[in-house]
Amino acid sequence: MMLKFKLNALALMLALGCGAAHAASDDALIRKGEYLAVAADCTACHTASSTQPFAGGKAIASPVGAIIATNITPSKTDGIGDYSEQQFADALRKGIRADGAHLYPAMPYTAYATLTDDDIHALYAYFMSGVQAVDHPTAQTHLPFPLNLRFSMMFWNALFLKAPGYQPDAAQTASWNRGRYLVEGAAHCSTCHTPRGFLMQEKTAEAFTGAQVGSWYAPNITANPVSGIGQWSQQELVTYLRTGRLAGKAQAAGSMAEAITHSFQHLSDADLTAIAEYMQSVPDHTAFASGPARFTQGTPGNNLVAFRGQAFTQPVSDEGARLFSGNCASCHGSSGQGTKDGFYPSLFHNSATAERNSSNLIATILFGVERETAQGNVFMPPFGAQPNALNHLNDQQVATLSNWILHRYGNQGVTASPEQVAEIRAGGPSSPLVLLAQFGVAGAVLVAIIVLIWLLWRRKR
Repeated sequence: MMLKFKLNALALMLALGCGAAHAASDDALIRKGEYLAVAADCTACHTASSTQPFAGGKAIASPVGAIIATNITPSKTDGIGDYSEQQFADALRKGIRADGAHLYPAMPYTAYATLTDDDIHALYAYFMSGVQAVDHPTAQTHLPFPLNLRFSMMFWNALFLKAPGYQPDAAQTASWNRGRYLVEGAAHCSTCHTPRGFLMQEKTAEAFTGAQVGSWYAPNITANPVSGIGQWSQQELVTYLRTGRLAGKAQAAGSMAEAITHSFQHLSDADLTAIAEYMQSVPDHTAFASGPARFTQGTPGNNLVAFRGQAFTQPVSDEGARLFSGNCASCHGSSGQGTKDGFYPSLFHNSATAERNSSNLIATILFGVERETAQGNVFMPPFGAQPNALNHLNDQQVATLSNWILHRYGNQGVTASPEQVAEIRAGGPSSPLVLLAQFGVAGAVLVAIIVLIWLLWRRKR
């Protein structure tokens, strides 16, 4: 009897031990999936309210119209709770929902195709077991005809979607391969920083050389020392990804500020170093590395004397100086020098003012800056039409202010126009793809009608 009792106790202990080990294994898998979800910055698009993580509903601006991010919580009524792991993998890698409908590539499945089976498995475990289900439906995406016909994406995928998986380069270090895997996969850096072609596909020959993304311009991040970040050290790039700020060079705003807030700052030192190692090896085949770098242009200067002694209600000799004095100088300094601690950056030696594209300067004025890091919250108020705007500047005023800043502190060869300000205020340049696609469909229908009439006429003859 005693022997039987001991055997039963031993069996119970083994069962409990196996159960504990299994639970620990599941927890580790979920934590791995959570880390990958952070690396992929899923929350930036799929979280409209911080009280309902991943519940969707956020409108993603695109050149062909707004695309509504879906609910990706494990809700069985409104989310992905009924997805099998294979259906989950197909959504991530192929852009195909469980119901067979095609996703638009605003969801970067072209990058997520790189994810390995193990990482897909971890992500599935996290979203099914580590995320709170939110039973909340989202609005539908309504793109103009013919892009509203989702099946058309199968032809786009046939042209531009690469095969799933990642093949490491045996000639490179493990850290370099890890960096490439993150950059080209989960972090999907090329989605923003690579120019798009006529069919909205990434121009792979111009990878990471800069592209317009809505109202903001994602700059060149290749190793080009002039137009890219080739002059940055590996540690400087890690610092920027961790904090969103590199004194005297760059500050993250717009979607990059979101990426810093929700993603990059939470990655391990090893992964940030791996990303930096890989990015420092990416060449730029589109531009010569000559001339001043975009991080070293401009000098301090004060032109506020131009309107001193003149009544504020009267025209002045330098309207840009007055706009700068009334809206910018209190934080950035009367000479554009910023603050000593760098919290308010200088306007010279600043990528936003020295870039060959003035979009980021205009967008910063219109929409402000906000990012949250371990160093604290960074906030610059907007000057657009928002309720919390410090002053509501019109398109002409923003253009005048931008040109004044560019001429004194940045790239004097770049200008801003009221029309460009209006375009950026409205969400950025639109694509002619919709109109051309409509003409294409109309032309195809016309040709089909002509062919049908000819066949009927021939049959009658």
